[in-house]
Amino acid sequence: MIVKSLMENTASSPAFQAEHGLSLYIETGDYKILFDSGQSSAFAANAARMNVDLSKVDLFVLSHGHYDHSGGLQAFLSQNHSAPVYLSQYAFDEYTDGANRYIGLDKALQGNAQLVFVKDNLKIGDGLELFSGNGFPYKQPINPYGLCVRRDGVLLPDDFRHEQYLLITEGSKRVLISGCSHRGIVNIVSWFAPDVLIGGFHFMKLDPQGSGKATLDAAVKELTGYDTLYYTCHCTGVAQYEYLKAQMHDQLQYLACGQEITL
Repeated sequence: MIVKSLMENTASSPAFQAEHGLSLYIETGDYKILFDSGQSSAFAANAARMNVDLSKVDLFVLSHGHYDHSGGLQAFLSQNHSAPVYLSQYAFDEYTDGANRYIGLDKALQGNAQLVFVKDNLKIGDGLELFSGNGFPYKQPINPYGLCVRRDGVLLPDDFRHEQYLLITEGSKRVLISGCSHRGIVNIVSWFAPDVLIGGFHFMKLDPQGSGKATLDAAVKELTGYDTLYYTCHCTGVAQYEYLKAQMHDQLQYLACGQEITL
């Protein structure tokens, strides 16, 4: 299995454009998968630099309904007219940030024929399965960090029912792909206990030297309790990653834009 980071907050070299967002290209023995599309079309330019032909992608998975994961979706659809786009049935809900700014999907995409709306669980191919986590038990409470959803005209803390995770099983190896892990990375790893987990941990607002230290230390204790190799990125935060890395050592790696890993 090959994973290429087409978009991430940091770039591995000046040849790649970086932005606050995430896009991963995953190639298994049977499938070419695009997981998220960053916040703009920049991921597509990076894809070309990494010899990824977006028109040959077999399927697209959207991790959740935020702009920094979906903003390049139109650019993908302009190049690929056949790949199904798997997204949560709640992906087009009204999502806002702490300043009450809309951070959701482009509503103009809502009627696109390639969209496939997923409920809580869907097997999309041999060794490919999507899970929402809705109804799964929480080992730790989640913190929305000011992110909200508007339902029936009422602004509520986001419960992230629009988030979904891609579990890839190839041979005896189980690889879980997560976007931002808004439901809590500790909860998510406890649900799946994969061999490899790739995704953001959403720790970027935690101060490793201040009030966030206890939360990060608790996460280290939990995450290192699993025989899982972690590749993190995007919303984890660089300072937060470095703090975790100092304790997790080789069990934790960073995946920057332009990098490629083989699993």
